[in-house]
Amino acid sequence: MLNKIIKRGHKKVPKSDPSDFVVAASGNRSSGSVSTSNVVVNHASRGAGAGAGFGMMNNSTHQQTMMSAAVPAPGTIEALPMLKDVPMAERQSFFFRKLQVCCYQFDFNDTMKMVREKEIKRQTLAELVDCVQSNSLKISEINQEEMLKMISVNIFRCLPPASHENTGSENVEPEEEEQYLEVSWPHLQLVYELLLRYIVSADTDTKVAKRFIDHSFVLKLLDSFESEDPREREYLKTILHRIYGKFMVHRPFIRKAINNIFYRFIYETERHSGIGELLEILGSIINGFALPMKEEHKLFLVRALIPLHKPKPIAMYHQQLSYCIVQFVEKDYKLCDTVIRGLLKYWPVTNCQKEVLFLGELEEVLEATQAAEFQRCMVPLFRQVARCLNSPHFQVAERALFLWNNEHVVSLIAQNRNVILPIIFEALEKNIRSHWNQAVHGLTVNVRKMFLEMDADLFEDCQKQYAEKAARATDLEKQRELRWQRLAAAAGQGG
Repeated sequence: MLNKIIKRGHKKVPKSDPSDFVVAASGNRSSGSVSTSNVVVNHASRGAGAGAGFGMMNNSTHQQTMMSAAVPAPGTIEALPMLKDVPMAERQSFFFRKLQVCCYQFDFNDTMKMVREKEIKRQTLAELVDCVQSNSLKISEINQEEMLKMISVNIFRCLPPASHENTGSENVEPEEEEQYLEVSWPHLQLVYELLLRYIVSADTDTKVAKRFIDHSFVLKLLDSFESEDPREREYLKTILHRIYGKFMVHRPFIRKAINNIFYRFIYETERHSGIGELLEILGSIINGFALPMKEEHKLFLVRALIPLHKPKPIAMYHQQLSYCIVQFVEKDYKLCDTVIRGLLKYWPVTNCQKEVLFLGELEEVLEATQAAEFQRCMVPLFRQVARCLNSPHFQVAERALFLWNNEHVVSLIAQNRNVILPIIFEALEKNIRSHWNQAVHGLTVNVRKMFLEMDADLFEDCQKQYAEKAARATDLEKQRELRWQRLAAAAGQGG
């Protein structure tokens, strides 16, 4: 049949031969696009041919109405009457026809190609969105199924290569890559809006909808988070969140699927456009966790969220990650020790900007930490803080010193000053004596003064120990010098 159409080209097809018309839907299911100029919408043969692509039409009246519709000329997509202008008895069939029109996809790279057809599809999509949003038509189950199929045809597509794939440069930082914007967005946005309105509509029966919005559909939605267009990811985030809220049966599956995306990102690719949006969804989900928290959720924290501190492009999603982590410790303060030790495990060694992010997150976690959990991890924690205090990068040293501006953190430190001050005293003295940055020097003086006022006796003991250690170091250096001098003298005599 397709060969007949190709051979005839633009030749006029007699209306008496319905077999010469093509049901676009069945063709689009596999290819996902329409690349020929002979675009034909088949309204006459849908009763027989559309069953494979759009589901079987069991309503004979529905079929007869559609069979009686005028067939457009080849190469065109005919604009259908507005649903409000159609008799109530025929609205379901016209809704179906409009869905079929919206299954066509066009080449948006060529702005001059099929302009009229593109506009017809855009207007049809806009009408469908308005219809679902206003609840002006109670959509039949068959049409709900066809609507989800039409949506799938449009949004589940092969995404274009990522920027680094186009250039072949793997070393380009993700945040430095040019932002990609989907050229078909005028249609794609309306398709996403239609899906969103369908999910949130009070008329949507969850028991019916879950037959179409199944695990396969959810997985494809998650795959679409790879899109580099931030507008598309924003819609996907909202839609997936709404699905999670409305379809309780999908909740464990969604969490597990997101988990798997994180694993692949952490341990394989370190490239994914939608990590931030997925974390935003999770932030809301974590906020709704019931207490006591399930072991599954704690494992997710340890195995997925904490390791997300490892990838290099963490700056792209750190704000959302930090929010999720803090949600966990606010829900269950006993997790503070686990989180802090996890941060220390992935603490950056050579990336100063990443260190600044870690220190900011650390302060937020400490805000929710209670004394018992703080005592479990304070020794390794303040050894790391001491290293940050002496960082030659002034932003790292400055951010570490800002911890003493937080009243809750200061109260925890004050309760455990006998352990903490001996750990960081040397770092404070080094900053005062030799740090090149004046702001760091001034902040260090303030922290030192705070400890002196907190416990003068302890401060004096630490000062004595530091002086003794410095004297021992001086003696060792002198002995080393003497040894070298003796070796040099012995070598000279031997020569």
